[in-house]
Amino acid sequence: MDNIAGQNQGSKLAVNITVIILVLLWLLPTIGLFVSSFRDRDQISNSGWWQAPFAVDLNFRARVAADGAREENGTFILEGNVFADPSLSGRFPDATGVVAAYGTRAVDPAEFPAGEVSELRGGGTVVVNRDGSYRIESPEEVTRGPTLYFEARTPPRFTLANYDTVLRADGMDRAFINTLTVTIPATIIPILIAAFAAYALAWMDFPGRGLLIAAVVGLLVVPLQLALVPLLTLHTNIGIGQSFLGIWLAHTGFGLPLAVYLLRNYMVGLPRDIIESAKVDGATDFQIFVRIILPLSFPALASFAIFQFLWTWNDLLVAKVFLPSGAESQVMTVKIADDLLGSRGGDWGILATAAFVSIAVPLVVFFTMQRYLVRGLLAGSVK
Repeated sequence: MDNIAGQNQGSKLAVNITVIILVLLWLLPTIGLFVSSFRDRDQISNSGWWQAPFAVDLNFRARVAADGAREENGTFILEGNVFADPSLSGRFPDATGVVAAYGTRAVDPAEFPAGEVSELRGGGTVVVNRDGSYRIESPEEVTRGPTLYFEARTPPRFTLANYDTVLRADGMDRAFINTLTVTIPATIIPILIAAFAAYALAWMDFPGRGLLIAAVVGLLVVPLQLALVPLLTLHTNIGIGQSFLGIWLAHTGFGLPLAVYLLRNYMVGLPRDIIESAKVDGATDFQIFVRIILPLSFPALASFAIFQFLWTWNDLLVAKVFLPSGAESQVMTVKIADDLLGSRGGDWGILATAAFVSIAVPLVVFFTMQRYLVRGLLAGSVK
């Protein structure tokens, strides 16, 4: 008996460790999106999100004005400070900083270390010191100041500008309402249908039950992409076409195999004695289902509700196919993909913010119901 108890305790520990690892693997990218959503484009491009609290080396350029040149012993000299360039006032408001390296070409902005004298392409020399001060010497009169490129360490910078851009995007409020309009019915409808079907497949004897269970398992491996065009054709022929009703039915059909499989496997493991006692007392199948099976199956129902809600909320493909292309019917994923990412494909701050805004509501749902999710998935393992 001690050995059996030890094995049971060991299996619980293994399950708990596995769950923790899976949760961490799922959370790390989300944390990265959240942190990146508050950073600007340049810092995201030059460092990872885990380096957000630390200073970052970024490349800048400063235009040297030629009107301050003076002549000394036949040599024209320009002096100044790269941090005093008005275009850099947003980054260096007090016109101070630390230069790590500099260059005279945009393709290699850190060609020379700070303090080293280098040759100018048009003749003369230039040196940029660590404090940003520079000195340009030329044998000829300087009529146009050169452009200096340099690498400087910048402090961490956090901003709400990305959220302002995403949340103030034209039609985003409507897209949020449309997403709720699609997601809530597309989560409730398959749960209602699958719960009845799962009870029938688990506790009712009828011809062909085994074939139906095999068909449900087989449908789990069928890619939904195979059904998109035939299903849209069917919807068009019966008059629902591209509409909210059409996408509700589509999500219901795509989610039912997993729902039936998950709920049936959970219900079949419920104590048989309770159900048989209820039948002896005269309870009908509907009464048993409503008063016994549903309350006991709540962890499994919550598990599928989380999966279906997350998948439907973050869906792009099905929404593209089964909803009209007009702005009045766009969900958040379509709005973000078409309007924000299409015009700002290189701005990683906007991308991270749009992605995090898209998953914010599913995150709340997940963390609110996570205990039911774990209980539903691992009920058989922890018993």
